[in-house]
Amino acid sequence: MLLAIDIGNSNVVCGLSSNNHWAEQFRIHTVANKTSDEYEVIYRTLLSSRNIDLKKIDRVVLSSVVPSLIFPIREMIRKLFKQEPLILGPELYPRLQIGIRNHYEIGTDLVANAVAAHNKYSGNCIIVDFGTALTFTAVKENGDLLGVSIAPGLKTAVGSLSQKTAQLPNIELSVPPSCVGQNTVHAIQAGIVLGYKGLVESLLTGIKKEMEGKTTVVITGGLANVMLPILDCENYHEPMLTLDGLKIIGNQFHK
Repeated sequence: MLLAIDIGNSNVVCGLSSNNHWAEQFRIHTVANKTSDEYEVIYRTLLSSRNIDLKKIDRVVLSSVVPSLIFPIREMIRKLFKQEPLILGPELYPRLQIGIRNHYEIGTDLVANAVAAHNKYSGNCIIVDFGTALTFTAVKENGDLLGVSIAPGLKTAVGSLSQKTAQLPNIELSVPPSCVGQNTVHAIQAGIVLGYKGLVESLLTGIKKEMEGKTTVVITGGLANVMLPILDCENYHEPMLTLDGLKIIGNQFHK
């Protein structure tokens, strides 16, 4: 079995693949100051509760956008699985099936997304990832990763409003009944959720013009479900996209 671990700014998302199919998935909060021993207890407990035999996990692939967590998670993997993880990073990029221009300026999660989308969809792709940051990754038909657009994620924007103002609360993200809120919660939802609909659709229109040719929009990320019902663009929802990319990379480098 293959264990894929995606360390994000908000959550650590893990998938366990057996016979090339996802058998289990779980997520925990990202805590940057946890030790390898603490993570070992967490992972041992999570896997044991699912009756997973640790000895059957013969490959571990790791992606992290939180540099401080790479060492403790790698140490946890060494202790728990008695092996070295495959860590996605710039040294692997030249051997992937996508072309990356600035190896040290792109998040490994975006690279995994690009690998998965390029592997599944023909033609040009734009991957929209609704996470802590909202990202748009443009990949050409030949696998060339053209670049990325980045905006604050929906929760990041709401959290910033709450932190920087005296009277605006941190609210639940959902589609409001109107573009003009009749109370504080609906007013913030209108500005953030409906405002981000305009942001997403406008950027997609602009990126498609620059890419030329048929372009597929692939949507992923933990907050995608908030936006999917109101987006007018044709798209494909791939909730496991990052883990899919890590699995493809893990299989590529498996000896």
